[in-house]
Amino acid sequence: MINHIKRLLSQFSEPSEGQKSQVDFNTALAALLVEVMRADGSVLDSELAATQKILIEQCEVDQTQAKNLISRAQQLVEEAIDLYLFVKPINDLTSDVERIDIVQLLWAVAYSDGQLESHEEHIIRRIAGLLYVSHVDFISAKHRAQTS
Repeated sequence: MINHIKRLLSQFSEPSEGQKSQVDFNTALAALLVEVMRADGSVLDSELAATQKILIEQCEVDQTQAKNLISRAQQLVEEAIDLYLFVKPINDLTSDVERIDIVQLLWAVAYSDGQLESHEEHIIRRIAGLLYVSHVDFISAKHRAQTS
């Protein structure tokens, strides 16, 4: 019995394959976009298209690479226990202004289906806090995304 418990505990203490190595910037951005896409419990075609377009433009990848990034990000998001794995590379590699731009991209995905769900707003607020984006900049990014 004790050996069984030890094996179970060791499984939880060892990081999974996806968490052993830090994710790259493109995958981290894709994962945050995926978090917003799935926040309301369903992934709509318009949200998927918006995410793919953002990745093509911001990460300078082609359509196939963007689809692969989204697939990889979806897998990582399913396995992740928190957002740290995705937020850390972005915080490490971006300036304050660039992080505000990323929050605006998150808003763009949330608005891509024509309506904002409270769960989407909640996850964007959490991510913005982890990216050290002030409330004023959070709201400003929201308004810019609404009008674009």
